[in-house]
Amino acid sequence: MSDCQWLQFLHSVGLLRASYRPEQEICAVRSLLRHRESLVQMAATHVHHMQKALDQMNLPLHHVISDITGQTGLMIVDAILAGERNPQVLAGLRHARIKASEEVIAKSLVGDYRPEHLFTLRQSFAAYRSYQELIAECEKEIRHCLDDIHPSPPSDGATPDEAQSQRHKLSHEGMLHSQLKRIFGIDLTKIPGIRVGIAQTLLGEIGPNFTKFRSASAFASWMGLCPDNEISGGKVLWVGTRKVNCRAATALRMAAQSLHHSKSALGDFYRRMRAKLGAPKAITAAAHKLARIIFQLITTRQEFDDSRFAADQLRHQKRQEIKLRAQAKAMGFELIPLQPAA
Repeated sequence: MSDCQWLQFLHSVGLLRASYRPEQEICAVRSLLRHRESLVQMAATHVHHMQKALDQMNLPLHHVISDITGQTGLMIVDAILAGERNPQVLAGLRHARIKASEEVIAKSLVGDYRPEHLFTLRQSFAAYRSYQELIAECEKEIRHCLDDIHPSPPSDGATPDEAQSQRHKLSHEGMLHSQLKRIFGIDLTKIPGIRVGIAQTLLGEIGPNFTKFRSASAFASWMGLCPDNEISGGKVLWVGTRKVNCRAATALRMAAQSLHHSKSALGDFYRRMRAKLGAPKAITAAAHKLARIIFQLITTRQEFDDSRFAADQLRHQKRQEIKLRAQAKAMGFELIPLQPAA
C-alpha cells in the first residue's frame, strides 16, 4: 500500500484531522486574488522590457522618473511611440508633482531612437496596457465576490443597503476598505502596518471566521510565526521557525517590516527587537505579535486601541531606567532626574 492510500484510509476512519480550508465563497476570492497577483507579476515583466528598450536607446527616463508607469511616464512613452522626438516637447508633458525639472527630463530623452528598439517598446507597452485591463476586470470580479459574502450584521448599525450606497461614492480602494470592514466586522487598517492590500490577503487566505483555530497560539503556529525547536534527549538541536508556504504569513511579515518608521507602540516593539535580535528575527517577532492581535480583534469583534500598549511601554521605560542607573553606578556616576519646568 502506498503512502497516499494509507493516509486516505486513516482519514476515512477518522484518525486524521483535515487540513484547514476556508468556506467555498472565500476559496473563490482566494483564487481570484492569486490570479490577480500573477497578472501583476506578468505586467511587471513587460515594464522591465520597456525599461530595457529605453536603456538600449540611451534614454534613462526611468532613472529620472521614479515610476515609468505613472501619468508622466505613460504620456511620454505614448508620445514617443506616436513619433515625437523633440526632448523639449516630451519634457513638457511633465506633471507638476514630478520632482525632476523639465531640463533634467529633456536631457534624459536625448538618445538614439532605433526602429528595432521602438518596436520592442511598442509591443511591451501594448502588453502592459492589456494586462492592466485584465487586472481591472479581475478586480471587478473580486468586488462582486466580496458582495456575495454575508457575515454577521455590521457592528456600526448601518444596513447593507446603506453600506452599498456608500461604496458607490468611494474610489476602488475606498470600496475595498468598506467591504473588508463589513466582512471582518472591524477595521483592520487601524492596526499599524496593516493596509488594505494586506487585509485583503488575509481575507482570501483565511477568511473572516477564525474560530477554527483554538487559540491565538495555534493561529500563529499554523502560519509558522512561532518557534519550533527540535529537541532530542532533552538537548535543543535547532531553534527557529518552521518553513511554511503561507501567503498570509508573508503579508504579515511585510506589514511588520513597514513598522520601522512607525511611531506607535508596535513600531517601538519592532525597533527594540531589531536592535536586540537583528532584522530577520525582529520581522518574525513583530509578525507574530500582529497575528495574535488580529486573532484577538476578529474573535472578540473589538476595534484596535493603541492605548492598551501603554502598560508595556511603561514597563520597558522602567527597565531602561534601571539599566541606565546600573551602568552609571558602575562608572561612578549618578543619574538625577530633571525637575519639571515651572
